[in-house]
Amino acid sequence: MLQFCSLYSGSSGNSFLIKSENTAILVDSGVSVKKITTALDSANISINNIEAILVTHEHIDHTRSLGMLSAKYNIPVYANSKTWDYLGNGKDKIADSNKKTFNVLEDFEIGDLKIFPFHIPHDAADPCGFNIYNCGQKISVATDLGHVDSKLLKHLENSSSLLLEANYDPEILKFSSYPYILKQRIAGPNGHLSNDMSGEAICRLTESGLKKALLVHLSKENNFPELAYKTIEEALLSGNSSLIDISIAPRNNPSEMLDAV
Repeated sequence: MLQFCSLYSGSSGNSFLIKSENTAILVDSGVSVKKITTALDSANISINNIEAILVTHEHIDHTRSLGMLSAKYNIPVYANSKTWDYLGNGKDKIADSNKKTFNVLEDFEIGDLKIFPFHIPHDAADPCGFNIYNCGQKISVATDLGHVDSKLLKHLENSSSLLLEANYDPEILKFSSYPYILKQRIAGPNGHLSNDMSGEAICRLTESGLKKALLVHLSKENNFPELAYKTIEEALLSGNSSLIDISIAPRNNPSEMLDAV
């Protein structure tokens, strides 16, 4: 059975755990080594059992400890070629044998997990999300994306479980203290996903069997967990969609371990 949880989530740092009965991987490592190892311990997972780190994109809140974590625990790191080109944050610490390059839109395998990376719209070199498969189950990870179009929805279809960004509420962002240019970036087509857009995507995905969603990367300044939850719930109700299990990833501590369904 596939299981997943958020270790940390938000603009200060992101890292997610995906595990099957035999294989455990991280998606991103945007907080310190100590925070990641402590969070894994709380989930009863040893860092020594992590078989790989997948990188969505090069921004520091997704890669802060990447080099040190790989070097200290001999963990392979998987990223696409453009992300490798732009990656800082200790890339030189990663052993050449642990630098793995994947092609977006091409499957690869880690242990008993099949992984399919897909393009997402964000202001990075070549950002991607991941579909992760095991024993007929599919989990999708899509964070840091400015919008959801039909092509992206197609990649997310038939996911039973989904980690999806719900970064900001448009009205809160409008009146926040952020500089205008930053507000424009966040709300732009290559920025971040609003609660409303997240809700619309989740409604569409219930049509292909989505049962569980973990909302990730909530802004500390421009969102509230209760508001994100309410927005998605209201979108499901107004769209006459099936109600699903919705959870919010905490900012500074791990979420509960969730079973894919």
